[in-house]
Amino acid sequence: MQLNITPYYAAILALLFIALSVRTIKTRREQKVAIGDGGEKSILRASRVHANFSEYVPFTILLIAMLEMQTYSQWIIHGLCIALVTARAIHAYGVSKANEDFRFRIFGTATTINIIGVCAFLLLAKPFLIDA
Repeated sequence: MQLNITPYYAAILALLFIALSVRTIKTRREQKVAIGDGGEKSILRASRVHANFSEYVPFTILLIAMLEMQTYSQWIIHGLCIALVTARAIHAYGVSKANEDFRFRIFGTATTINIIGVCAFLLLAKPFLIDA
């Protein structure tokens, strides 16, 4: 089974990952801290945004790819991918702010966790569905 949809969204997410990486590196250079956060809140915030992305996105995109390999509707795959890109961008934006508006964090996290849950449900339900 060839993946026709998920790789494009994975590429978009990879570009966002690179942007978060560059932002973290830039913040480290500005604060002159090579390892750890040196007690600098800006480094801690940038590195946690980056780490949170790297903790959730690979697993979630893998689940979506598995759904695509099981020939779920392209609309389901696009919907999950669009939701993931949106959730992670909003989360990164919100958590990156020194005066954080927690609504962005909550939306991003809750949406990502819901996507994981939907994927898990659909993967487990596939044998019981007639025409997914």
